[in-house]
Amino acid sequence: MYTLVSGLLRHALQKDEFCVLIIGLDNAGKTTFLEQTKTKFSKNYKAMNPSKITTTVGLNIGKIDIKGARLMFWDLGGQEELQSLWDKYYAESHGIIYIIDSADTTRIPESKLAFDKMLESSALDTVPLLILANKQDIEGCASVLDIKKAFHDSSTSIGSRDCMIRAVSALTGRGVNEGIEWMVQCCKNNPYRPPRQKEGT
Repeated sequence: MYTLVSGLLRHALQKDEFCVLIIGLDNAGKTTFLEQTKTKFSKNYKAMNPSKITTTVGLNIGKIDIKGARLMFWDLGGQEELQSLWDKYYAESHGIIYIIDSADTTRIPESKLAFDKMLESSALDTVPLLILANKQDIEGCASVLDIKKAFHDSSTSIGSRDCMIRAVSALTGRGVNEGIEWMVQCCKNNPYRPPRQKEGT
């Protein structure tokens, strides 16, 4: 009887776990976005002071529980020499959040090149893609329409997968909730990437 009850309890506590990559060029605001996400979705989480956030060399990890699922975030360094490591994580990922620094318009073509190279990987063929035009709180930044125009010819490589582009400010939190809620729903609805089963903690 104890075994049956403990088995049922364990099953009830299991969460579907999805791994989501946060990638983009260095200084796009990836770690600030992760910190903002953890603040919004994790009770009592105390975020790092944005002024203390430094360039990621390697990997930052975070997790949130949302709508009966757990999202594990892997925030990868975006410097050119680190971009070659991104594809080591593709096969295990259930979703991609690609962050663009819309305030640094001179680097948008560079960001598009990295984006297109990412899409060349067949390991990402069915993975939902959330493109975030970050730093919308800065005057003179590129709009979502500007980003869409700059990335227009990438649409063929994006294909029929779930894809959305949103305006966000990782600093103020604008647009973060909507983006994360869209991503978790896409991950849960994607039949090609089943979740990892983890006991709830």
